[in-house]
Amino acid sequence: MNTKEIGIIIKERRQSLKVKQLELSELAGVGINTLVAIERGQGNPKLKTLLSILDTLGLQVNIKLKD
Repeated sequence: MNTKEIGIIIKERRQSLKVKQLELSELAGVGINTLVAIERGQGNPKLKTLLSILDTLGLQVNIKLKD
């Protein structure tokens, strides 16, 4: 999964919950510009930032590590 796909998932979930970008950024403790960039699939956000947004939206991430 790439950053563009992650951004789409975050945006769709936020919209389905009827949460505005500013509200989500405040609840997740991330800057509004960071959230907008993530939703657009831009940049390279820190894992901590993504996890905070996903947690706020009630989403989880599964990471599969290879040997």
